[in-house]
Amino acid sequence: QVQLVESGGGLVQAGGSLRLSCAASGRTFSSYAVGWFRQAPGKEREFVTAISFNSVYTDYADSVKGRFTISRDNAKNTAHLQMNNLKPEDTAVYYCAAGIFFSSLPHSFSFWGPGTQVTIAS
Repeated sequence: QVQLVESGGGLVQAGGSLRLSCAASGRTFSSYAVGWFRQAPGKEREFVTAISFNSVYTDYADSVKGRFTISRDNAKNTAHLQMNNLKPEDTAVYYCAAGIFFSSLPHSFSFWGPGTQVTIAS
């Protein structure tokens, strides 16, 4: 079992930056891929980025490529999402997830955090 808690959300102006963190409990965090997903009001949850268990592989949605960077520190049981040049359309609840498979599909991830709100003002 892995428990995940996100932090670092908030309200920023367009063009600004935020760094989200995902703190995990459980000794097996280093065995799991980590993904970040987001859900805006009235929309389905969508893939943002993912990182493999050993950080060798990363994947990004086209909408965030070049602006967002995912990273992880297995020694500290944490993952991070650095978000730069934020746009109003990035406004959503952001979720951290962990799963066995490196994937962009939500159903591939077994463990989810409660989410953190990110709001970008224009």
